[in-house]
Amino acid sequence: MGKFDKFEQLGESCKICVTEEHTFGTDAFLLADFANARHKDIVCDLGTGCGIIAVLEKIRYEPKKVYGIDIQKQAIEQFEITVRESALSQVYPLHMDLKELTKEAPIDSCDLVTCNPPYKAYKAGIESELDAHKIARHEVLCNIYDVCAAAKRLLKFGGRLCLCNRPERLADVISAMKANGIEPKLLRFVSKDKDSAPWLFLIEGRKGGGSFLKVMPQLYIGTGGGISPELSRIYGNYSEENGG
Repeated sequence: MGKFDKFEQLGESCKICVTEEHTFGTDAFLLADFANARHKDIVCDLGTGCGIIAVLEKIRYEPKKVYGIDIQKQAIEQFEITVRESALSQVYPLHMDLKELTKEAPIDSCDLVTCNPPYKAYKAGIESELDAHKIARHEVLCNIYDVCAAAKRLLKFGGRLCLCNRPERLADVISAMKANGIEPKLLRFVSKDKDSAPWLFLIEGRKGGGSFLKVMPQLYIGTGGGISPELSRIYGNYSEENGG
């Protein structure tokens, strides 16, 4: 079996290429659902990895165009395979550094930028021995300020940045957004159940927006030993198609 021969089914006619280095988790589904792309939107996913968030945005919301940017060549190769095997139109994998966006990137054109960034600060916690995981989980090649600076370049005035992170990074995220002219507008915390502290937050900011932050009701992903009705809705038919 070749390195790029493993796929997970995302929909009736869409499958995504996954490897040990570049796969996905629940947070990708949560972020794609929270971002709620519009049909007319031009969308860009930063640090796209295997392309999971970009693909979910495409197949569930059918925006006008979807770009996915990643610095890791293998990640983009996987994304390209997914685009080809699933015959996805108007989806563009781009191999580049988000800190040095080139003319191929949709500069000043995006209605929505999404990012599931590295959660841990540089040198914080135990780093993975696998380089791909280290880059994805720790701020080795980019930090939250870099993400927000890239989003500022990509977004139209009034465009939205949606990202997720750990609660302990909330102050860092809000600071980075504001420093780049992106005003936090919507915040939602995610917990495993009603007895657990949040393990994730989802946040939306608007480029050039006014100062007003709405906090949504908390999202619980578990209930009674199973998944909650809301997480079931967010997964859609993914769990069923993959034996869940």
